[in-house]
Amino acid sequence: MLTITETAAEAIRTLAADAGLPEGGGLRIATAEEGDEGLELVLARTPDEDDIVLKGAGVAVFLEAAVAQMLEAMVLDVHPGSEGDGGDELRFALGPQDQPG
Repeated sequence: MLTITETAAEAIRTLAADAGLPEGGGLRIATAEEGDEGLELVLARTPDEDDIVLKGAGVAVFLEAAVAQMLEAMVLDVHPGSEGDGGDELRFALGPQDQPG
């Protein structure tokens, strides 16, 4: 299942609080709208009916069912934006989980 770093969890907590989400709200990861490629990350008050809900470290992440399979062995992390972004933005990133051995 998708792993969430402490840095990403802290960013999600901060974004959810700043957006005034109710308890139980969180970050939703879904396929991008039709015509777009990739994934869409949005703050959501509640999960969609078929979402897989991950909870821990004081955050909730809602995964669209198809996305949950794609992200099975991935890690969600966050990095500061580049200077061209103004430096204040955060960039969520997905990467492979470390494999033992």
